[in-house]
Amino acid sequence: MAVGSFAIGTGEFAIMGLLPDVAHDIGVTIPQAGHVISTYALGVVVGAPVLAVATAGWRQRSLLVALMLFFALGNFASAMAPGYSWLAVLRLLAGLPHGTYFGVSALVAASLAPPGRRAQAVAQVMLGLTAATVVGVPLAAWLGQALGWRAAFAMVGCIALLAAVLAWRWIPDRPPLAGASAMRELGALARPQVWVTLGIGAIGFGGLFAVFSYVKPTLMEVAGVSEAAIPWALALLGMGMVVGNIVGAKLVDRALMPAIGGILVWSAAVLALFCLTAPHAPLAFANLFLVGTTIALGPALQVRLMDVAGDAQSLAAALNHSAFNFANALGAWLGGVAISAGLGWTSTGWVGALLALGGLPLFALALRSPTRATA
Repeated sequence: MAVGSFAIGTGEFAIMGLLPDVAHDIGVTIPQAGHVISTYALGVVVGAPVLAVATAGWRQRSLLVALMLFFALGNFASAMAPGYSWLAVLRLLAGLPHGTYFGVSALVAASLAPPGRRAQAVAQVMLGLTAATVVGVPLAAWLGQALGWRAAFAMVGCIALLAAVLAWRWIPDRPPLAGASAMRELGALARPQVWVTLGIGAIGFGGLFAVFSYVKPTLMEVAGVSEAAIPWALALLGMGMVVGNIVGAKLVDRALMPAIGGILVWSAAVLALFCLTAPHAPLAFANLFLVGTTIALGPALQVRLMDVAGDAQSLAAALNHSAFNFANALGAWLGGVAISAGLGWTSTGWVGALLALGGLPLFALALRSPTRATA
């Protein structure tokens, strides 16, 4: 399952280190190329609930294999996109299986975990995603610079095919959950705390992507670093994600709600700091490591949704990644708006900090009715 999340993470984030290359090749501006990131994210937003409901009665192993095959096909097609419009459509299609794959994987991992270690089990699946930012994304950036950005998407397709084979070989072939149905899954949408938790992710997570989406041009234009140094910057950001994923999961297993609030505040602080450190390459690189740690919000919200979703676990788990990718789309879009408005490349840090702070009112709302979390 972690190999599959590695493929998805590489496919989702690789383009962020190749935006200037993509923009030049397909004849658009860098902010316009950033909208391709948003279309992928919107594919996740749409695909997660639709596929989670439509496949409610599937065996989990078969579903995970099918989702990986779909993802592989979407990335191979993206590598052959003839222009901007086609690339936008194909990235949207490639994003459709993303959320359901992560949601089902998280449920399988949590079901295998000993008591008190659900977040750490989910984090092990997410470790593939964070490892992708350390290994997969820099590798894709290097491959894209050497052979063109299309080669990066072809590489992602190959990794997804490998994940499908491994899933078929190693994931236990369990029957669907008793009573699983589309109507039962849709019951998650009637639970207010599910919506509140999704809102925290949809807004609070956006700050990470406001900075991440434009990290390459920001470092090159503001800090004056060479293109050859960008993979190292991405690797540092990825290392921060690995650390945030591991440490955050341990904090979540100890105290879930305090961990969520603390991560939001931490996110706002390190994203605002990027505005000050961006002109100075060593400080900017160190700050990117800190920005990466904000990924800790992912496992935290995944566990929160397991607590408030009742018997509609699959849809709620998948919707976490809809929220995550709505945040991706929102952050990339608002970051592009700020840059296009002439506020400068570093303005993405302020945008990110405001988005992280925007998650706090919803967090406060979640705290107001903890005893009704499952109602």
